[in-house]
Amino acid sequence: MSTVENNNEVVLFNELNCTNGTRIGVATLNAPKTLNGLSLEMTRLLANQIELWAKDPAITCLILKGAGDKAFCAGGDLHALHHSMMNNVGKPAIDNVHAGTFFAEEYALDYRLHTFPKPIVVWGDGIVMGGGMGLMMGASHRIVTETSRLAMPEISIGLFPDVGGTWMLNRLPGKTGLFMGLTGAQIGAADALFAGMADYHLARDTWPTLLEQMTNQPWSQSKSQLSPSNEMLLDQVLAGLASAPAIAIGPLQQHLSLIHACCAGSDLNKIVASLVALADHTDPWLQRAAKTLAAGSPGSARLTYTLLKRVKHLSLADAYRFEWVAGLMCASHGDFAEGIRALLIDKDKQPKWNPATLPEATEAWVEKFFTLPFAAEQHPLYGLGKSA
Repeated sequence: MSTVENNNEVVLFNELNCTNGTRIGVATLNAPKTLNGLSLEMTRLLANQIELWAKDPAITCLILKGAGDKAFCAGGDLHALHHSMMNNVGKPAIDNVHAGTFFAEEYALDYRLHTFPKPIVVWGDGIVMGGGMGLMMGASHRIVTETSRLAMPEISIGLFPDVGGTWMLNRLPGKTGLFMGLTGAQIGAADALFAGMADYHLARDTWPTLLEQMTNQPWSQSKSQLSPSNEMLLDQVLAGLASAPAIAIGPLQQHLSLIHACCAGSDLNKIVASLVALADHTDPWLQRAAKTLAAGSPGSARLTYTLLKRVKHLSLADAYRFEWVAGLMCASHGDFAEGIRALLIDKDKQPKWNPATLPEATEAWVEKFFTLPFAAEQHPLYGLGKSA
């Protein structure tokens, strides 16, 4: 059934032979020991291979999945980013070539998934966070299972919900996007479906059946354009295998009114105070969200809130351009290096945030994260979404 196209260490590329002579491209993130964290090498391999598949008329759709049974993709390669930041201390933000290149190529890949001319299935089994959310967001058919845990937890490492996260969070129901961005709250399958972050829930053990049914479909071939018939075929397969999550209503939906009340208004200090006060709530899920925010970077809270406001009415491509500048600045001026140190390097989980409190992270303070270090035309994502 399967022909191996590439068998390198970090991404596996297979092609499934279908009964009508077409093929399905399968990309497996293959770094299970690091929960399939997305590295620059993985990004480049994926970007190159999907372009080959885009041009091959016999490839009818793609599947993205993670190796192992714990995660689709838990984030980005933070160790490499930390190393680049340590080597760039005291230098201009633009001198951190690795950070600039990693963010630019990761975001470009994510955007390509959003605009890909063929259906893409993401098997969002296990942990889907950060960089994994960036990949999943771009897919046309996003699947969650009973083990799925979705989150944008950047508040804990001094970053912000990037990889298009600012664009996505703005499109979640009510104030739930702001809530998730500030608290790093994890959601399961039911809430992912409710919030529009996933399209189908399939039990994990349906994976072999899914592959079998997909290879038996009468796919049509197309050189460049998205085939509506292939979209419909895929929807029919997934709908036939889909099931209701064991927990029908997740905590995000259950506490929707409370979340809206806490996140109302335009005073971030009041919003954060209301959310932190949820540490006394009877629901452990809300308690954890409140404690994560309280322990997180105050600068990240301000940056996340400001970014969500500024990109709210922008295109996806413009959101990526905003995020690239903010990400590069985080790698120079923010708490990003300190957050990674505390979580992954020294593992003391005692970050020394600067600013140390939210009132110090003022609207004036956050402006430096939006200042281009060069002309707009020099932005590495300048051409994203623009006609050639």
